Amino acid sequence: MYSIKLDDKKMNSVMEIFLEATPDAGKQFYQNFKGKGEIVMLNLLKFKEIADYTNLEHLRPEQEISGEEAYQLYLHTTKPQFQKAGSKIVYYGKGRDFLIGPETEKWDAVLLVKHQSVLKFMEFAQSEDYLKNAGHRKAALKDSRLLPTTEMKDQL
Repeated sequence: MYSIKLDDKKMNSVMEIFLEATPDAGKQFYQNFKGKGEIVMLNLLKFKEIADYTNLEHLRPEQEISGEEAYQLYLHTTKPQFQKAGSKIVYYGKGRDFLIGPETEKWDAVLLVKHQSVLKFMEFAQSEDYLKNAGHRKAALKDSRLLPTTEMKDQL
């Protein structure tokens, strides 16, 4: 529920890091997608070199792991909740540089997840079973973007 601003003197700009939705973004998401059917979430992921389990001791692996490995734990432990909610991972792949986009923006991975509806997604994201393992995501990610989308079938 926060973003972090980092002042980058070399690029003379401020870079924001996003790891969780703000309450306002969550409200807007619900209002914009309620009743629209299936949604596909586009996740852009940037991993920490070493996963940070500060304040997440209950999830901390015995040995130090990479952010990417922590994200794999997140996916593995939340898969049953995805399935219970009727959600499906459509695509998970490695990324890096944009073909079209800022040279300074690099993403380690892309994840597409299909959810039956905004209500099903909200139930999933707020469920106790999901939340008890969501710390792996927090430990794993240096930065992220989450873009909800709906298919434009009538426009094809």
